[in-house]
Amino acid sequence: MTVEEDPKKLKLYSYWRSSCSTRVRIALNLKGLSFDYVAVNMAKGDQLTAEYLKLNPLGYVPVLVDGDTVVFDSFAILMYLDDKYPQHPLLPHDLQKKAINYQVANIVSSRIQPLQNQPMLNFVEGKVGLDEKLAWAQYHIGKGFAALEKLLKDHAGRYATGDEVFLADIFLAAQIHPAIKKFNVDMTQFPLLLRLYAAYNEIQSFQNAMPGKQPDTPPSSTS
Repeated sequence: MTVEEDPKKLKLYSYWRSSCSTRVRIALNLKGLSFDYVAVNMAKGDQLTAEYLKLNPLGYVPVLVDGDTVVFDSFAILMYLDDKYPQHPLLPHDLQKKAINYQVANIVSSRIQPLQNQPMLNFVEGKVGLDEKLAWAQYHIGKGFAALEKLLKDHAGRYATGDEVFLADIFLAAQIHPAIKKFNVDMTQFPLLLRLYAAYNEIQSFQNAMPGKQPDTPPSSTS
């Protein structure tokens, strides 16, 4: 985890396949913020080194370093970025829309992603076997997506809460991508989310943040 350091430049500790890292990469791109990308190879255990645990005691990605400020947890990072760098706000002024954005973000970050991240899947495999691992992930993703479909059906426009990109879209894009590419979720069950995902595929800031386009993406990856 070495990088040519510019103390004035944002630094993002990231793993190419991490959906939590994807969220932050999207936000940085939307806000037009340049940053140094520090690859954390989670497959090799970089996140468990003493050096990295000083940044994030939980041993997860991402971590944002902004001068003397260190922020871990993608939700906290996004709120920090929005407070300090107000260009392209991540939350609408309308209170109802803001509440919906928070709800979407929380459903993804607390009810879907933790139940299909790699440590959880490794635990499930150890308890009930390899064959059940994919079914576990698909079940929890599907349950969360069904709730999101209901939540957004009366509020979505071109994007999740209207015709502007906000926080909900960042969380959705980062979650739908692995649902399709990694977990083979049948998205025809979720037509609204599938439509939103198609819209995200047309936004360069989103596409440049996707797993397959990162400096540490393996050459053989199809994600």
